[in-house]
Amino acid sequence: MFCDGCGAPVQAGQGYCNKCGKQIIGPVSLAQPRPGRVQEHVRLVGLFWLAFSAFNTVISAVLYVLANTLFANPQGLGAPEASTAFLRPLLSVVAILVLAKAAIGFLTGWGLLQREKWARVTALALAFISLFTNIPFGTALGVYTMWVLLPSESEREYDALAEMQAA
Repeated sequence: MFCDGCGAPVQAGQGYCNKCGKQIIGPVSLAQPRPGRVQEHVRLVGLFWLAFSAFNTVISAVLYVLANTLFANPQGLGAPEASTAFLRPLLSVVAILVLAKAAIGFLTGWGLLQREKWARVTALALAFISLFTNIPFGTALGVYTMWVLLPSESEREYDALAEMQAA
């Protein structure tokens, strides 16, 4: 039997919940306690990171191809060479950075699905970066990730899930 306020187990005939102190009135619920925020949402956050990383991989490939085809021969664009000479290395570096972020995102998504201990911190770091770099989808994913994983109670719940997964 469980408390209808916090979900903690209680004994039959118990007057108050040992965890939250709520008075037990009437019959005690036999239902299982409601899962926490992390348990409900961590799988979805992991899947979103995998999907978002796939999107970043495509963006990276497109940038790299554009940098090395379109800007490889600036005379073909009808522009002076000096005005577009910096675009090829700039776009190439940006493509490589986006690809690195995608690789870390794939690893983070996999880690969240496997309930790895390091994945929570990595997901929070990527969420913060995505708030500003991938507007609007990265911002939405960053806010959702922070809502699920940032509170201290989420840290305790995620650690408990990781311990159960490891056992």
